[in-house]
Amino acid sequence: MSDERALAAIHRIEAALARIEAAATRSRGSTADTQDLRQLRDVHHSLRAKVESAIGQIDRLLETEAG
Repeated sequence: MSDERALAAIHRIEAALARIEAAATRSRGSTADTQDLRQLRDVHHSLRAKVESAIGQIDRLLETEAG
């Protein structure tokens, strides 16, 4: 009977270790995702600034034409 209890305890420990390993893997993946999102946000801000500048130039050209 004690062997069965010991085996059951070992199985519970192994299951807990598997959950810990899975959680550790997920948190590493989320770090990579966070870095990807930061890079994407930086590219977005850069592109947005370029578009705003281009729109400003177009507005000035239109004002000159209308002026």
